[in-house]
Amino acid sequence: MASTNQSPFYKKAEEKFLNAKDDEERLFYLDEMIRECPKHKSSEAMLANLKTRRIKLVEKIERIKKSKKSSGKPGIKKADMQAVLIGFTNSGKSAILTKLTNAHPLISPYPFTTQTEEIGTMSYQGIQVQIIDQPSLKNENFDIGLINNTDLVLIVVTKISEIQEIQKYLQRTKAKQIIIFNKTDLLTSDEKRKIQASLQSKKYNFVMVSTMDNNEGINELKEKIISSFNFLRIYLKEPGKNPSNTPMILKPEATIADVAQKISKQLLASISEVHIWGPSSKFPNQRVGLLHKLKDKDIVEFKTR
Repeated sequence: MASTNQSPFYKKAEEKFLNAKDDEERLFYLDEMIRECPKHKSSEAMLANLKTRRIKLVEKIERIKKSKKSSGKPGIKKADMQAVLIGFTNSGKSAILTKLTNAHPLISPYPFTTQTEEIGTMSYQGIQVQIIDQPSLKNENFDIGLINNTDLVLIVVTKISEIQEIQKYLQRTKAKQIIIFNKTDLLTSDEKRKIQASLQSKKYNFVMVSTMDNNEGINELKEKIISSFNFLRIYLKEPGKNPSNTPMILKPEATIADVAQKISKQLLASISEVHIWGPSSKFPNQRVGLLHKLKDKDIVEFKTR
């Protein structure tokens, strides 16, 4: 949305609009932009564009409200570990989601193909990460709220200049960020070397990838995603059986009580013994109390009354 030769009040409203946490807040600042937009002939097209965007935004808000009433469907339930893809149209976000997860979004060379959120699960080293691809920037269905509340933002670009533009949308998020420089298969070796040197000089956390046949950088990207999270992997074990292959994800400093509460609120009251194996144990099959602090890759066995 152009803001050339606009007043400081308009520019401030535009900045708040771009960083609004939801559509209601976005509508509030869009109204402010309309009020602050000059009303002379040279700005008529811009004002008309703002009013058109307002109509579409109001329609979207009403559509979502009606959809919630009729279907009763809740919003996206946030997983223990979540990442959100962000980028301009045709940056290749959907192709990256396909390579990372079990999702199969529509992939097309045409702009604005993704019109709603696509959700996939990346399973890697026994860990599951929820990854969301949402409509591209400047699409009316783009939701800044997802970016502001996620754990990790995956910034997909095909030009270095796009990074600074996208970071305008990230001012409110506290999430960690990984820059994914996509479509390296279209670059020469010399171009790739120069881009890599530029990204390194700016100390970006980045990976260069291609979603074509060679899948360049995809495994490195998975590693970077996993290493972005601060977590404990705890494996549950039933008496007389092998530990589960799928870990329970917990925050650092978690205790045995935290594990029990995550399984079931009723479990905590019925525990008779707890045994552990792994990094936090002094010896295998150690008996511990509910306040015992766990470490990554511990194995926990509960015995109940």
